[in-house]
Formats: sequence, structure tokens, C-alpha cells
Amino acid sequence: MTIKDLEPKLVWKYFYDVTQIPRPSKQEEKIIAYLLDFAKNHNLEAKKDTAGNVLITKPATPGKEKLPTVVLQSHLDMVAEKNDDVTHNFETDAIETIIDGDWVKANGTTLGADNGIGVAAQLAVLASKDIAHGKIEALFTVDEETGLTGANALEEGFFTGRTLINLDTEEEGQIYIGCAGGKGTKAYFKFKLKDAPKKYFWFKVQAKGLRGGHSGSDIDKGFGNANKILTRYLYALSGKKYGLVLSEIKGGNKHNAIPREAYAIVGIKQKYKEDAIVKLNTFFATLQSEYKGVETNKMEIVLESRQTPPHIINRKTTAKLISALYACPHGVIGMSHDIPELVETSTNLASVKIIENQLIEVVTSQRSSVESRKTDVVDMVSSVFELAGAKVTHNDGYPGWQPNTDSEILKLAKNEYKALYNKQAEVKAIHAGLECGLFLEKYPDLDMISIGPDMTDVHSPAEKMKISSVKKWWDFLVKILENLPNA
Repeated sequence: MTIKDLEPKLVWKYFYDVTQIPRPSKQEEKIIAYLLDFAKNHNLEAKKDTAGNVLITKPATPGKEKLPTVVLQSHLDMVAEKNDDVTHNFETDAIETIIDGDWVKANGTTLGADNGIGVAAQLAVLASKDIAHGKIEALFTVDEETGLTGANALEEGFFTGRTLINLDTEEEGQIYIGCAGGKGTKAYFKFKLKDAPKKYFWFKVQAKGLRGGHSGSDIDKGFGNANKILTRYLYALSGKKYGLVLSEIKGGNKHNAIPREAYAIVGIKQKYKEDAIVKLNTFFATLQSEYKGVETNKMEIVLESRQTPPHIINRKTTAKLISALYACPHGVIGMSHDIPELVETSTNLASVKIIENQLIEVVTSQRSSVESRKTDVVDMVSSVFELAGAKVTHNDGYPGWQPNTDSEILKLAKNEYKALYNKQAEVKAIHAGLECGLFLEKYPDLDMISIGPDMTDVHSPAEKMKISSVKKWWDFLVKILENLPNA
């Protein structure tokens, strides 16, 4: 059996098509071309804006012309993450999907169900011949995962509908009506190259096998951050006694993913070789105790000896970098006072790497559903790196989506879910960033909800989607479209 054999067949057919098209963030050209060809083959009107966002319009089915226009929306790009032992080129290779019981996952890479399943559902609605609906505007945005730039660049008037259903959340049976806003903070350390000292023990220390996950929806789960674990060990070896020096450091990849792997190549005075090994073993035992029941048994922190490198990063910069990374906050900063169990504010120490011009780049991202708290945590992170002498920069960020409990589409969705499944859908806000806040800035009268099937571990190679939840979510979406009241 392949995913094309699953039900509902039309949705899974298009999800299969989407998995075969490389679409990492900022490289959505192939999926855009696919969408335009799809529209042409189905005799549907389509247009593309300067950012690459695509809108495909389908007329109302006979007898449903008085229903309000509904905008169905998802994003085209996916987070490109893979395990180190997997050979995969996200710019050229298709995603290899695996059916595992009631779940679909990928072979050592991100699955791209975030938000490929949303794209598939839109295409299924556009291609269907047996769903009664009003006019449909299917909006496909680009580059959501690296800053919501497609939604940010969307021009006013690109679509006409005032009811929007976002298809980018990850829990079936839950209707989302709000999300956090976010901002990115980067720090740059300028360093000098120095000769490696003599009579040193050189080794690579690596934290790996962590779960990772989405820096919004998974930030409260207590998963380990490879950058924090690595620098915790390095900090224990800092100071005059060991004479720690740093040759290389790299950890994490994407700003919106909790880092799963990080490594450094370092040296200490030869006489402390055994001390470093003992410290590592003790530290690993500590980690196993701290993360018991949270991380899987794949978590490791390993030490491998290395040859003397040609150069090191100057000691002053190394000391400041390690101290700043260790001090930098990561995780939940505060919980919502209004919505039970909702993370209000958080920050993610996402990546650290050496880039050109003898610079070390540290990438962090902050989220909050309260704008003033978002500013506060941005300043908190900035102050750590400023104290360490780094140059700090910020992106423009994006706004949150304030919940509207009087929403008409929300009332309809709640009623349809109850009628379908004889239970109430949960109405929630999400800590992850959605594009809805940006849409609301340009279309202030939009009425919106967000729904999706069950997914776990998105933004990591452990990402998977629950097969049975896809059908429930699809049937729910169809009922909403069929039962909208006349405009």
C-alpha cells in the first residue's frame, strides 16, 4: 500500500503529488509551476503575485451562488530537515513516504505535511465534482517557514473573500482562532584566527539524537536543545584550569526548529584528557535523568579525539561566545493568563555556526501572544549578547492573531463538528505563528479559523501525520463549505 491508496483518495493523491515536488523555503518555483498547470488543466482562473503567492478561483456549484466566497489558505514551503546519516537533497529529491500503522512519516527527513496536507486539501476541493460550495478562492502562500514573507508581501485586493479557513494547524478536533506573533534576533561575534596551542588534547564533542520539533507548538514539551546541552558541557571546561580553546562550532539549522544536533571541535591541556572524558560520562548520566520520559533513548553526547587543527578562534571571543550561549534563555518564558495551558511567551536558541568573514552567527526566535511581552523577551535575549560584545540584529517580525470568539465561521464550524461527531470541538489559540495575523492587517474585516489533522514532531525528521485524522478533518472541512449560510 502507498499513500495514494488511502482514504479520502483525492486528498491523498494530491498529497502524494506534493511530496514529489521539492519545495524548501524560498525555492517554491516547482510547486508554483505545478499549481498553475493544475489550474490550466481544470479550466480554473489563476494568478500569481510578485512574491510568488498563487490564487486559484473556482466558481460556486449550481444552486450555491449566494453562498459567501470562502478563502482556503495554506503555505507551499516546507522545513528541510534530515538526519545526519540520510542522503537527501531537498532541492532535487522527492520525499519518500512510509506508512506505519495509522501514521504516515518520511524516511529520515521531514515529511512536509506542514503544510503539504493543506495544499492537498485545497487541490482536492478545486478538483472535486461532488462537493456543494460557494465560490472558492484557494490562496497558496510562499516562504512561510522562514518569516511569513509571502503573507507579508500579499497585496490588498489579491483575494475578495471575507471568510478564510487556514489549513495549517496540527490537531484534529480543535479549531484555532488566535496565534502568537514573533520576531527573530541574531547575534554576530567577530573573531581572529590564532595558531593552535601545543601539548593539547583535541576532540569533537557532539550532542545528537534529540527530538527537536517546532519552536512554537513543541516549546512547552521540555525537549532538549542541542545547543544548550553542548554549551553546558563546554562551560564546565572553561576557565584557566583546562585552557579550553575552540576550533569549530555548529548547532541547529532552522530558526523555527528546536535544534536536534550540535557539535564543537575543541582542545584542552593534555593532562586533563581523562578529566574531560569523566566529566562527559557524568554529564550524560545527568542528562538521561533530567530528560527521562521526554527524550528518546537515541539522545547521545559523544566525544571523539581529533588531530590538531590548523587554527583556533581567539580565546577572548571563545569565552564570550560560550558564556553568552550558556546564559541565553531558551524555552517557555511565560504562560497565558487568559487561556489555560497556552504558552504566552517563549524563545528558541535555534542555531550557531561559523560564517564568512570570520564571524560566528547565533540565530534565535521569540514568540508571544502579547506584543509588549514579545518586545520584552527580544530585549532580554539581545541584552545577553550585547553584554558579550556581539553585534545584534532583528528582523521585522510578524503580528499575532487576536481571537474573536464572536466569529460567524467559528459558530458554524462548532455546530458542524458537533453534528458530525457528536462531541464538541475544542476552541483554542496556538503559540506557533500563523499567517492569519498578517492577513488581518491587510483585510481587517476577515473572519477566520484554522483547522488541521493530527501531526507530531513537525520541523524534524520524526514528523508524522495520523491517517485516520485526515479523513475526519476533510469531512469536517467539506461540511463547513456545504453548510455556509447565504451571504
